[in-house]
Amino acid sequence: MRSAGGIAHDDRSILGFLAEGAAAGIEGVLITLTGIEGASSRGIGAQMAVLADGRSAGSFSGGCIESAIIAEAQDVLRAKGRGRTVRYGAGSPYLDIRLPCGGGIDLLFTPCSDPAVPRSVLARLDARRAAALRLSEEGAALLPDATGASGFQRKYAPPLRLVALGHGEDLTALVRLSRAFGVVTEAYAPATDPIAMSEAGITPLVSRTALPALVGDPWTAFVFLFHDHDWEEQLLPHALAQDGFYHGAVGSARTHHARLAGMRLIGVPQAGLDALRGGIGLIPATRDPATLALSILGEVVQDYQACAGMPGWSGRAPGRMEHDPVSHAQIRR
Repeated sequence: MRSAGGIAHDDRSILGFLAEGAAAGIEGVLITLTGIEGASSRGIGAQMAVLADGRSAGSFSGGCIESAIIAEAQDVLRAKGRGRTVRYGAGSPYLDIRLPCGGGIDLLFTPCSDPAVPRSVLARLDARRAAALRLSEEGAALLPDATGASGFQRKYAPPLRLVALGHGEDLTALVRLSRAFGVVTEAYAPATDPIAMSEAGITPLVSRTALPALVGDPWTAFVFLFHDHDWEEQLLPHALAQDGFYHGAVGSARTHHARLAGMRLIGVPQAGLDALRGGIGLIPATRDPATLALSILGEVVQDYQACAGMPGWSGRAPGRMEHDPVSHAQIRR
């Protein structure tokens, strides 16, 4: 079963898989990576789901232990739904199951027969609200507050949302790549731009002063890809007033300094100026739309993982990322 809307399974598809199974009367098990010894291809908190009929979603390796995990989950269900924690790899009682990396992982098998639990998490994520579960061998419970509870606590962040505004192929390339990756994507371009207007799902901007109803939250990134920078004069302050973990605009170091000076003159608060990145992307000096899109999306996803506390991430803390606004200066107009 492939993840809906993305190139691989994610939190929503795994929880949705369990909820659909339970609704159809098929019991399931949620498996969570709770401990690592040595190396591992997944991080703490990574998850997989297995139904009683043997179907599964997610993985913990390249396929070397998934069949054993499915068999273990089915044994959990045969044992009247009592969960367990099992070590695989180094230190495991299963001597015939080894991880290629040579490490060991601890997996918590949690029975999940009630569709209300995963559905509650999914409802919160759909409403752009974070959620958390307390997971144990007895079962899963939704936590209104992830602090002060026993068991393994797994937090879930709303999906990455990208709001892109710009011109031409730079915009359409980013929109296509982001949607293929599974990002919730909104895009805006001038109504007179024939390239952008030929792309489905891009909202036309009828004038520089008719501002779209932009709405942000802590899991939203705002990206500007204008080369006619007059379009930024009203739109950039409007976007900077919205909550988001990432605000960035393409352009050289010189362009970005001029951009900041212009916004300072019209009274944009210093906090907004500090939040705005220039020369965005992980690949410096990109000159073609496809590479630029890859460069920007890579940086956005990297920072989303940090602010969302994704499994295995050990980088920066949640909130607006610290950055040098011209550290990745691009040679672009």
